[in-house]
Amino acid sequence: MRKLSSLLCTLALIAGGPAAAAGINIEGLARTCNNCHGINGVSVGQSMPSIGGLSEAYLKQILMQWKSGERFSASMGRLVKGYSDEELAAIAGYYARLPWVPVAQNTDARRVAHGKDAVERCVTCHGDTGSEPDDDVTPKLNGQWAQYMELELMKYRDDAVKMTHKKMRTNARKLDEEGLKSAPEFFASQK
Repeated sequence: MRKLSSLLCTLALIAGGPAAAAGINIEGLARTCNNCHGINGVSVGQSMPSIGGLSEAYLKQILMQWKSGERFSASMGRLVKGYSDEELAAIAGYYARLPWVPVAQNTDARRVAHGKDAVERCVTCHGDTGSEPDDDVTPKLNGQWAQYMELELMKYRDDAVKMTHKKMRTNARKLDEEGLKSAPEFFASQK
């Protein structure tokens, strides 16, 4: 009996990864996420981030921060509280395995040009075009929605909003009002 159980677990891991072995319906969970974040995590809403292709470590970290209340979100904190840690890890793994698809969007050429200068502090962690983060817990920014990135920067500038990354808080505060708009435009324009 033990050998059969071990064989079934091994087959489940091969067929669907750890989520399948744990009995998690990852497709069902992903459909829930896709309602806001788009099919395969490619968002069509300007204030909603694309998540497909972001690193598993980043996605898992941010989901757990929302669940614990360590990080602010208007809606995600309430949504993720109903999921187990294993389900959140499975969701992170699922979206991390998808390709990153930069979203085509209209950007203002003047703001993009100004943004190239404004992102000086950003590129040390996110890379020159936002496509090559320096570690697994830093998200890609190339082709992410400009409006979403601007909203996130505004949260980092506000002491009343729980945001966990101190370096981001410091750098967001150093951006002037034009930089607050142009830095996201620059990264949004990058493919």
